[in-house]
Order: sequence, then structure tokens, then C-alpha cells
Amino acid sequence: MLCEKCRYELKSTDTVCPNCGTPVQENVAGFENTAAIKRALRSMIDQYGKDIIRDPFKFIALLNDFIPEYEKERRLLKSMLQTGVVTNMLRESNEKIAIMKAKEYMINEVFLSENAAEFVMVCFTYILGWEYTPAIPEAKQAAVEELPPEMPEEREPVRRGPIDINAKVLRPIDAARFRLRGNVKIPDGVTKIEGFAFDGYGFMRSVYIPDSVIAIGEYAFSECKHLKSVTIPESVKMIKNGAFSQCIRLTMAKLPSGLLEIADNTFSFCHALEIIEIPSEVSSIGAGAFSGCDSLKRLYLSDNVKFIEEDAFSYCPGLTIRCYENSYVHRYCLNAGIRVETVAKGTPFGK
Repeated sequence: MLCEKCRYELKSTDTVCPNCGTPVQENVAGFENTAAIKRALRSMIDQYGKDIIRDPFKFIALLNDFIPEYEKERRLLKSMLQTGVVTNMLRESNEKIAIMKAKEYMINEVFLSENAAEFVMVCFTYILGWEYTPAIPEAKQAAVEELPPEMPEEREPVRRGPIDINAKVLRPIDAARFRLRGNVKIPDGVTKIEGFAFDGYGFMRSVYIPDSVIAIGEYAFSECKHLKSVTIPESVKMIKNGAFSQCIRLTMAKLPSGLLEIADNTFSFCHALEIIEIPSEVSSIGAGAFSGCDSLKRLYLSDNVKFIEEDAFSYCPGLTIRCYENSYVHRYCLNAGIRVETVAKGTPFGK
């Protein structure tokens, strides 16, 4: 392994570079391949230059080539790049402020765990050549992870108003105790399911989400390949990107009324999805939200829907959308070549 600053050959026991004194970067907890991924990124930079990160499409393609074996990390970096984390960082003139804002955004808006946000920052700042030291050392986190994977500590809710999303967060480390279970019951009182919490849990067949949950994070249940149905309680107001993507056996999903947006890739490539009701309050449907749902036959979209991304229903060959005549949805379907059934405004929507 080489020193990141002076490229001096390091020993496995070195904690600082004996040549220049630079601390040796350890793995971020939960991301044991951090060092290997950074070496791959170094090869990418050497070959294409650090400005490659300014070209999202090319950078994502190169990630597939340079770290093909690290799927979780590759998807995480790709997702954060697509949400504009790097773009926003580059807009700031002060690197420290840019890093602080990026971390706050990933943790508070995208619902990533602190460790996941640290891993992303380690990788992005490394490519950009910015100075950055993770705030969560590996040794400290290792000690935490040796404890039984119980629920998060009880703590006093932060009083910001009548609802505090962060009152009780279920993190990936808390979800670990459910990894081998077929029927998962998320404990009552949880207010937020953090991003990637149950990502890739192949044994999960059903999940109970309590009505205390307000937000479901990015890719929280993605690639749960045996999950067959899910009912999301009325308390949930936010479902982030890719939350149920690639749940290939998911046949039915019930969304809560009051949901205003179906985010990018929420149900992408859920090949068995047949039944889903879109709440009448939904106003926008994001990119790839139902892309690849090739068993989806029928959807009812209300007059409140005012924005649909171009590829929201790509690769849905049997889909027919029912909507009001001359509505935004009607015009969208005509432009996108999607089969449509219309009813006159003022008549019962019906099913």
C-alpha cells in the first residue's frame, strides 16, 4: 500500500507514513473494502484524471469497470452522484463548508447512515484531491458493532415541532439482526428507516412497518428478492429513491394516502408487481419509478399528478393508465405512447 500524499511504500502495521507523516487511512466501518476501492479509484484517476468526476455519465460507467466486484459500494456512489452531491460540493468555494453541507444532506435528506455518508465523502474527496479525515474512526465503530444488534438507544426526541423524524432511527446496523429472517417486524416507535437498511436481505418474505414510521430511506428495501407484498402505513410521508427497487417477487404494494411524490426508481425492475394503488395526493412520479415492472397492467392516476419523468414507465409493455380526459396524465400518455383510458372530468373515477 502506498501513502496517499507522497506515494511512499507503507507496511501493514504503519499508522502514519514514516516518510511524510500523513495518517494512514483506515476502512470506514461497515465498508471493509474502503482501502481496495480507493486503490481502484487511484487507478481511475491516473488513467482519466480527477476531473472525470465532473462527468457523471462517464464516471458511473467507469465505476462499473474499475470496481465491478463491489456492488453495494458502487451503487451507493452512483446514487449519490445522481442526487447531485458532487455537483453541489463543487459549487462551494470553501471545501470544508462543501463537505459539511454534503454530509448533512446525505444524512438528513437522503437518510444515509453516518458511516455510509463517511464512505461517500472519503471516496469523493479522494478523487477531488480535497483534504478529509472521517469523523467516525474505524476502531470506535468496531467497538460499537461488537455489541448485540439491538434497536437504537432510547433518547429524548429533539423538539422541533409536533413530529420529529429522527426521534428513533432504524439504521443498517440495527437491521442486521433481521438479516436471516423471513418475516420481519420493525419495532413500534421507529420513526425513520435509514437508507440501505435492509438492502439485499434475500430471506425477507414479509415486512411489518409500524404506523410510527414517517420516512423510508433510499434503497431501504432494494433487492429483497423474496419480498412478496408490502403495506406502507398512513404515517409515512416520504419514500426516497429506489426504496423497493429490484424486489423481483413483489406482487402487491399499498402506498399511504398523503404521499405527495413517488421518487426515482422506487419500484424499478419489480418484475412481478401487478397491483399498486397510487394515492390521489401524488403530484409527481420520478425517473424510472416503475421502469421494468413488466407485469404491471393497470394504473389509476388522478388529476393531481402534474409531473411524470419521461422514463417513469419504461419497459412496462402491458400497462394501461386510466386518467381524466385532457389532463396532464392524458397528454403524457399520448406523448409517451402508453395505452390510456380516459373518463370525462366530473364523473366518478371508478375502477
